[in-house]
Amino acid sequence: MLNDASKGIYYVAETNGAVVGQLMITYEWSDWRNGNLWWIQSVFVKEEFRGQGVFRALFKHLESMARCDAGVAGLRLYMHAENEAARRTYERLGMRHSDYEVFELDFVLHRKRQAPA
Repeated sequence: MLNDASKGIYYVAETNGAVVGQLMITYEWSDWRNGNLWWIQSVFVKEEFRGQGVFRALFKHLESMARCDAGVAGLRLYMHAENEAARRTYERLGMRHSDYEVFELDFVLHRKRQAPA
């Protein structure tokens, strides 16, 4: 992604010149919406800065940019189903659980667990 901006972009939050949080967006074309969905990924806030509005600031910046771009149809993210703290954070920011579930066929992370044919 650092060599190909068409794949997405990173945003960081800084305090006193030090990075304390980040998120990345990638793009998915939606033919149903005739626009791009921005997928929020790679969310991280340093532990000592959690609960201080770092992610909120990143999210609100991203939301503001997305709302000003007529080509953006919405924001999406996925999270681990048992991450209740993240769920509460996303809901407080106005996101809602969708009717979609994620299915995958992973060729990288589960490679070591797959037995050879």
